[in-house]
Amino acid sequence: MGIGPSTKETTLHHFKDPLVDCLAADPDINFLGVVVVGTPQDNKMKHFVGNRTATWVKSMGCDGAIVSTDGWGNSDIDFANTLEEIGKRDVSVVGLKFIGKQAKFVVENDYTNFVLDFNKSERGIETEVVGENTIDSRDASKALAFIKLKMRKDKQI
Repeated sequence: MGIGPSTKETTLHHFKDPLVDCLAADPDINFLGVVVVGTPQDNKMKHFVGNRTATWVKSMGCDGAIVSTDGWGNSDIDFANTLEEIGKRDVSVVGLKFIGKQAKFVVENDYTNFVLDFNKSERGIETEVVGENTIDSRDASKALAFIKLKMRKDKQI
């Protein structure tokens, strides 16, 4: 299963990314940047990518991270692994993903419980409308609030 038209992000979306805009504008956080990671085919490399990303996040001194993905199926392996690797390094982590009607991950762990769904279609499926099921400003605001709450909670433990 590939990425459908409604979950594809256009070039304009990347130039005006709602999540980046939301995080950069918030005076309560120190937004450090964006890490772009590919989705390898090989499972060994999927785990390597998650480990390397988590090491990078931890080395930057992050208290929290928001991980988003624009895929599903086989991409769930590296997404779930990256969430787990970041969380295992005592960095609060939440995710953003198109879930919709499928409502299930190919693989799950304790960190996939902290993933917000950015599905927009009423039927919970991908549609033929380009960019319909991508992150918007409302999703970004929810993710920001969620990571702030998670960081606060994780510090108390």
